[in-house]
Amino acid sequence: MGNQASGRPGGNPDLEAYQFEKKYDWDEPCTASLSLRIPPNIKEKLKTLPNWQERVRKAIAAELEKEEDI
Repeated sequence: MGNQASGRPGGNPDLEAYQFEKKYDWDEPCTASLSLRIPPNIKEKLKTLPNWQERVRKAIAAELEKEEDI
């Protein structure tokens, strides 16, 4: 068997098409987790929104900014 190279020699020429894109505009990575209880009907509606996680993050950030302005 020996040492066989894995992958394509020379790499993937279309690598840029498969790389991860930054999904958010935060100064730091979104690695913290938050859990909260909401009514099931709100959860169902929320999950139908495109990019719902980022929209919730921005809504929470906006509320925190409002509190700082008071």
